[in-house]
Amino acid sequence: MEKRNVVYIAKSLDGYIADKDGGLDWLHTIPNPDNSDMGFMDFISQIDALVMGRNTFEVVCGFGGEWPYPCPVFVISNSLQEIPEAYKAKAELVKGSVSEVLAHIHSKGHSKLYIDGGKTIQSFLKEDLIDDLIISTIPVLLGGGASLFGELPQTLAFEHVDSKVLLGQITQDHYKRKRD
Repeated sequence: MEKRNVVYIAKSLDGYIADKDGGLDWLHTIPNPDNSDMGFMDFISQIDALVMGRNTFEVVCGFGGEWPYPCPVFVISNSLQEIPEAYKAKAELVKGSVSEVLAHIHSKGHSKLYIDGGKTIQSFLKEDLIDDLIISTIPVLLGGGASLFGELPQTLAFEHVDSKVLLGQITQDHYKRKRD
């Protein structure tokens, strides 16, 4: 079973995934009259499980409505003591280092993982554990906020796989990690 860790996320032109107040309203600045999911359902149908951090989990829980994920969700947190009752059947709390978390998830038979959330993505990148980046760029400058990429201990090279223009203004780029 081939193991792959994939990021699928949107960012501003200046590289932020949330504004200075943690807001996401800017994601909807481009009109989407047909409510296109911009490829998300095709993407998620190829995923075995989702790994996200506590902050992202709390944001998703705050959306209300139907749970958006058709696959198991693992929430990485060293501060959260338990998953809230309303979400216990939808998510599992995992603790430990990135490698310990991955070992646990892989032991459950999940190999193609969707990695979501700024700090979680940065932790995986620091360990060179991201295989694919699928990044949609919204043409807006936020001027600050939560950065998608943080500092890395080494350079990580990726090769360009594909680009699409969505809704006439959003670019979605797919990059694959170049490994020697």
